[in-house]
Amino acid sequence: MKQTAELTQYEKMTGTPIPRLIIGLSIPSVFSMLINNIYNLADTAFVGQLGTSASGAVGIVFGFMAIIQAFGFMFGQGSGSILSRALGAQDRKTASLHASAGFFGSMLCGLVITLVGFLWLDDIVMLLGSTDTIAPYAKTYISYILVAAPFMSGSLTLNNILRYEGKASLGMVGLMSGAILNMIGDPILMFGLHMGISGAGLSTAVSQIISWLILMFMFLSGRTETKLDIRQALRAGSLVYGNIMATGFPSLLRQGLNSLTTVLLNSQCRRYGDAAVAGMSIVSRIIFFAFSIALGIGQGFQPVSAFNYGAGKYSRVRKGYRFTLLAAEGIIIAGCILLIIFSDSLIGVFRNDPEVIEVGTRALRLQALAHLLLPVCMMTEMLFQSTGKRFGASFLSALRSGFLFIPLLFLLSHFSGLAGIQEAQPLSMVLALPFTIPFVIYYFKKLPKQDYQTEENSV
Repeated sequence: MKQTAELTQYEKMTGTPIPRLIIGLSIPSVFSMLINNIYNLADTAFVGQLGTSASGAVGIVFGFMAIIQAFGFMFGQGSGSILSRALGAQDRKTASLHASAGFFGSMLCGLVITLVGFLWLDDIVMLLGSTDTIAPYAKTYISYILVAAPFMSGSLTLNNILRYEGKASLGMVGLMSGAILNMIGDPILMFGLHMGISGAGLSTAVSQIISWLILMFMFLSGRTETKLDIRQALRAGSLVYGNIMATGFPSLLRQGLNSLTTVLLNSQCRRYGDAAVAGMSIVSRIIFFAFSIALGIGQGFQPVSAFNYGAGKYSRVRKGYRFTLLAAEGIIIAGCILLIIFSDSLIGVFRNDPEVIEVGTRALRLQALAHLLLPVCMMTEMLFQSTGKRFGASFLSALRSGFLFIPLLFLLSHFSGLAGIQEAQPLSMVLALPFTIPFVIYYFKKLPKQDYQTEENSV
């Protein structure tokens, strides 16, 4: 029975028509991201009722959470890409080894973040861009996030492993359960039990731990292709961990730079007061929510790309990239039109402060326009990472969020003040496109024109 199930999964990933397969794998990812982003937006709205400084604290902590997520994604995307290609080559032993090493490595990194965070809590909060009035709220909120850091990192790794196995629906159950519990817990703890910002932090920590338990159950109950074994993780040598981290490094780079850019944005905005920090942090939440559907489709493409690349079915990699790019672009166009039209109303939902609305409205419209170009960059990064092209994936990840954005932020803020801060991120997205196109052309030129035929996949 087990062998039949394995064969069925192999046939599903290498034989199902590309549009149907990617849509089927995307739906759980899209739902997971939407629910998590709805939670993020709801959390921002709930905390916003406590005042502008508390609202700014959410943006501060969001930058720190991105650091935790960076390690979860690094181990999840790194082990996931390798195990998916191994499953495509029908090598289940290698797949399970990398799943085990990826998961336990992620948990260990989360624990290190917890210890370091509590040791230097005051310094970290100020380094993240807090003002004197935001800092007390940020310290309270971040303390709960630190407790949950290993579970947060581990959950993201488990979810990515499930996605790369082609079982995104199992990951959806775990992540959505945690997010829904979080949305329920926020108003109860914050207002029902009068815990304020502590309630928001406690709700997030508890929901992350419950999500982790549900995802662990998926593996322990035998519903997955790979098995988690701490003995394998302990025996795995530096080559295994090095391979996982090198393959997942673009995710660490991308998420780490996202965290750094959030910190730098907050630091630059700090000169213009709490309203500027709050306005830009609200924009970050809204724009990520709008992009999450397109990103979810890209996440549905990744296991298809990795699995078929490992199986030598290169024509399906090509078809998958084209389909995903067109689908993501169509969704982004529709979403960005709505954001441009209703930008001021959307900002007002989260903080009814005229100054916050003024700052956020212009930033949101600029970012919406620039996001029209983002699918090409994001899908190319995902293609490179899922097929093990580490240098290309790392360079493209660093380009948009680091090499272009950081110097633009300092230059534009120096010459144009707050307007320059609003313009830096959109401009970096526009400038990244001319660099991305030659990479993808070269990739497909080098990708074999004919599928690799073996005795097994020719039957």
